[in-house]
Amino acid sequence: MNQLATLRQFPQFADVPDEQLMWFVERAEFRAYPEQTTLQPAGGDVDFLTVVLKGRIWIDGGADELVIYDAPGILGVLPYSRLRQVTFPVIADPGAEALHLHRDHLRAMTGQCYELTEVMVRQMTDRVRDFTRQIQQEEKMASLGRLSAGLAHELNNPVSAVVRAADTLSEQMKATPERFKSLMAIQLPADQIESVVQIIFQRLQQKPPTLTMLERNALEDELTDWLDDRNVTNAGDLIDSLVQFGFNTTDLDEIGRQIPPESLSAVLGWVVNTLETEKLVRNIGEASRRIATLVKSIKSYTHMDRGEGREEVRLEEGIGNTLTLLNHKLRAKQIAVTLAIPDDLPTICGWPGELNQVWTNLIDNAIDAMPEGGQLQISAELDTRADGSAFVYTHVTDTGAGIPDEIQPKIFDPFFTTKAIGQGSGLGLDIVRGIVRHHRGSIRVESEPGRTEFIVCLPI
Repeated sequence: MNQLATLRQFPQFADVPDEQLMWFVERAEFRAYPEQTTLQPAGGDVDFLTVVLKGRIWIDGGADELVIYDAPGILGVLPYSRLRQVTFPVIADPGAEALHLHRDHLRAMTGQCYELTEVMVRQMTDRVRDFTRQIQQEEKMASLGRLSAGLAHELNNPVSAVVRAADTLSEQMKATPERFKSLMAIQLPADQIESVVQIIFQRLQQKPPTLTMLERNALEDELTDWLDDRNVTNAGDLIDSLVQFGFNTTDLDEIGRQIPPESLSAVLGWVVNTLETEKLVRNIGEASRRIATLVKSIKSYTHMDRGEGREEVRLEEGIGNTLTLLNHKLRAKQIAVTLAIPDDLPTICGWPGELNQVWTNLIDNAIDAMPEGGQLQISAELDTRADGSAFVYTHVTDTGAGIPDEIQPKIFDPFFTTKAIGQGSGLGLDIVRGIVRHHRGSIRVESEPGRTEFIVCLPI
C-alpha cells in the first residue's frame, strides 16, 4: 500500500505538505489486523498516535461502542496531550489497517512539521469539545434519570387519588336519586330546608378541629347515642362523615328542632351524602393541584417552552423545583429541609437549565451522604462589595459523615467518585464546577465530620 497516497486522500491532510506526511509515514509503524484485535486493554498506557487507514477502530464501553473511528480517524496520544492511560479497551475490527506513531516522535513533529502538528492539535481540540459536549449531555440525562423514578412515584400518588375519588364519587352519585326521592317525600317547608342548608355550609366552610384518638372516640360515642335515641336508621354509616366535618350534638340538636323525628333519617342521609360528595370533590381538587404543581416544576426544571439563551433566573424557583422533584428521596430518608432564601434576592443572569443541574447534583449528593433523619439546609444571601460588584452566595449544607481532608482537593476532578461502581460516574461535581465557571462564578467546599457545606458564588 502506498501510505503517502492514502494519507493524501484524507481531507484533514489536504493542506499538509508531502514531505511532512512522508516524515510521518517513515517514522510510524504500519499494522494490519486480519482478526479483531485488542490494541489496548482497559487501564493500559497510551503510547501511540494512531491514524486509521482502513476499516475501523473503536472504544469498547461494555454494552455499547463508546466511540468509533472510521478511516480516516485519528486517535490516541496527540501533541500537547496529557493522555496517559485508556479507561476502556481499544479494539480494531477485522480488516482494519493503521499507522502508529510513538509518542517519542511528537516533540520532533511539533518542531519540524508545522502543518501536520496543526492538524493534530485541531483534532485534539475537536476531541475535547466533543467529549465535553457528550459528558455534559450524559450528566444532564443522568440528572433527569435520578429524578424519573421518584417523579413517577410522585405523580402516581395524586393520580391514584383522583381515580379512587372519581370511582367513589360515581358510586355516591348512584345513590343520590333515591335520597332525593326520600327527601322530596317529606315535603319540608322552605325555612326548615334553609336552616339545614345553613348548618351544612357552616361546617363546610370551617376547618374541622384536630382531635386526639380519645376525643374522636368520645365524639363518635356521643353522636351514636344521639342517633340511636332518635331511631335514625343506618346510624353507623353516618358517624364517620359527621365526625370528619366537625359535627357535634349541638349541630344535630339544631337539625332536630327543624325536622320532624320521623324525617330525621332521610334528612341526615341527605346531609351525609352532601358531605361525602364535597369530601371527594376536595380530594380530586387537591390531587389535581398536586399534579399541576409537579408538571409546572418539571417544565421549569427542564426549561421547556423557553429559548436557549441567557435570561434572568430566580434561584429560589430553580432550587424549589429541584426539591419538589427530589421530594421522594427526602421523604424516604426522613430528611428535614430548611430553605432560607430572601424574597428580595436579586436574579442571576444565566442559563436556567444549567443551574438546575448544579442544584440537582449538590442536593442529590447531600441526600446520599446523610443517614435517615438528616438535615439539609439551603440558604442564600447577597454580597455587595466596595467596588460596586455584587454576588449571590448559595449554601447547601448537609449533616452527613463529611469529606476526608485528603479527598477534598480531588472531588471536583473528572471521574473521581467515592460511590460504589454503577452508582456514580465521577462527573457530577466536575460538571457543576464547569457550569459555575460558565456563569463566571466559583464553588468551594468546607467539610468536617457531621457537616459538609458547598458554597456557590455567582455574579449578578
